[in-house]
Amino acid sequence: MFRSKRSGLVRRLGGAASFRTGTAEMGAPGAATTSEPPAAASSRRKAPRRTAGPGGAARLLLLEQELKAVTYSLLKRLKERSLDSLLEAVESRGGMPGGCVLVARTEVRLGGLAAPPHLLLGKLFRWPDLQHPAELKPLCECQSFGVADGPTVCCNPYHFSRLCGPESPPPPYSRLSPNDEQKPLGTTSPDAVKRSHWCNVAYWEHRTRVGRLYTVYEQSVSIFYDLPQGNGFCLGQLNLDNRSETVRRTRSKIGYGILLSKEPDGVWAYNRSEHPIFVNSPTLDIPNCRTLIVRKVMPGYSIKVFDYEKSCLLQHTAELDYADGPYDPNSVRISFAKGWGPCYSRQFITSCPCWLEILLSNNR
Repeated sequence: MFRSKRSGLVRRLGGAASFRTGTAEMGAPGAATTSEPPAAASSRRKAPRRTAGPGGAARLLLLEQELKAVTYSLLKRLKERSLDSLLEAVESRGGMPGGCVLVARTEVRLGGLAAPPHLLLGKLFRWPDLQHPAELKPLCECQSFGVADGPTVCCNPYHFSRLCGPESPPPPYSRLSPNDEQKPLGTTSPDAVKRSHWCNVAYWEHRTRVGRLYTVYEQSVSIFYDLPQGNGFCLGQLNLDNRSETVRRTRSKIGYGILLSKEPDGVWAYNRSEHPIFVNSPTLDIPNCRTLIVRKVMPGYSIKVFDYEKSCLLQHTAELDYADGPYDPNSVRISFAKGWGPCYSRQFITSCPCWLEILLSNNR
């Protein structure tokens, strides 16, 4: 009975994996390999793909078979509880991320290339074009968070996000800063949690704020419309009379929403939904420039929406005037599904159907 259930879990996971797309990216002719840095891999992906001849097709078939063998070998080493957690995460597409699936950090060999296990499963279950482990960031609730070279690594692909690459050279500093009280995160006592919070979250529909401010005490918070497991700020429960059809359609796209986390280097936003989010903050803007920078964050990706170091370095820089209403140097704005700013038809975030204002409190 034990063996049959365990074997069934392995088969279901194998059926959910994208072996063919994974093979095309791992050692296939004309494809980038895991040994390349992300920038080089990205440039190669833009090149025209050549049609594989008979020899290339045979090599692809061998790589696919090897990839299946390596994957099944890895899955068969997992305990039943780990297989359950992994399957739950994969089948719910991260709605129920499950527990950590820890394996030895030993790299697997595929097509003569070395690949860490979390990279392999990330390619098979989430990002077929994933090239390098440096593109992945463990979520703050994962046991691999903050542990770069431990003997084990979590290989649950939904315990990772993919880092947004810079669209342009990153701005050196922010215009304004909070105070310099930036302490590494650690375990806090329940009494300390009751006494302090690190941000408030406001939800807006166009120019109307809906519901009360949501106060965040924990290191991370889920902000979502509908989430099968977990708690946090549920936007689906906020009622408003006479919502427009545009707002209703946008609210339906929020889905699993975002995971907002306070980490030692700043505040991060992870897009758990199936649609892009759009982000602006003082530390994403270019200093001494009136052009608003709005970053598009695709599903499964994360971005540091507020950088403590950048904010501190220019704490005495003069504030710029904004036409888009009051400006808070310690706030972050996030719009669901719809962008705004110079590159979009909506010039101001107040024209977006559904958006968040993150008011950082311990940085003032």
